[in-house]
Amino acid sequence: MTEIYNELLQMFTFTFMVRALFVGLMVSLCSALLGVSLVLKRYSMIGHGLSHVGFGALAVATALNAAPLAVSIPVTIIAAFLLLRLSERGLIKGDAAIALISASSVAIGVFVISVTTGMNTDVDNYLFGSILALSQDDLILSVVLTAAVLVLFVFFYNKIFAITFDETFARATGTRVDIYNSVLAVLIALTIVVGMRMMGALLISSLVIFPALSSMHVCKRFKAVTVCAAVLSVICFFIGLTVSFLFATPTGASVVLVNLLVFMILYLIGLLRGHLHKSNG
Repeated sequence: MTEIYNELLQMFTFTFMVRALFVGLMVSLCSALLGVSLVLKRYSMIGHGLSHVGFGALAVATALNAAPLAVSIPVTIIAAFLLLRLSERGLIKGDAAIALISASSVAIGVFVISVTTGMNTDVDNYLFGSILALSQDDLILSVVLTAAVLVLFVFFYNKIFAITFDETFARATGTRVDIYNSVLAVLIALTIVVGMRMMGALLISSLVIFPALSSMHVCKRFKAVTVCAAVLSVICFFIGLTVSFLFATPTGASVVLVNLLVFMILYLIGLLRGHLHKSNG
């Protein structure tokens, strides 16, 4: 036990671990807060689709020797708007639009990389994530972006709540539903891009989905679900990062598996509570 405690203390002596912990906690918090609305609106796969768009943009930027985040952020935001417009106007069903855009983005990214620089370590980091990929510039940009996401989420909380549960009623009361859906899309796009460097394009969407689904098994009110999801997401990330450090496992995969374990536990608790409620009724 003492040995594990000493290793945990040692973890915080490494600059890259402290950097990863700080960025990861911020991204986990933002993902969970936004994830509740996305899951309830049946937009949960939008995070998955945008992560693939982000990968395509990052891959192309790397091939062209451009600043990866400077390219991927606007491209991912544009893709988020496009996904919303396609779904709202019924041109292409939501899940089909996500599949179309995500698959195309990955194909473009892989194709461009393969005919230019080749599949290198940077591309692997974008796909699967790496805490070593986080630079000081990434840290500063992550802090700015995640802080902006948190401030905007709090500022627009009531509007997000309204469009999450009843867009028709919100529209009838004068709420600009399109604008606030767009705000939600921009916030999730920023969160996805920031988190991709550490979690990877294939796993970042799990931070959006798992905490929301887990919290819904123990909480019923929107605010309670949101707070619970945020707490669970932060705790799961910390545990996952710690497991990754202690056992030299991939960070993204470790975090996702911890989230999966928590989801299964809370799912069983929810089933048990429902069974006991029926028995007492």
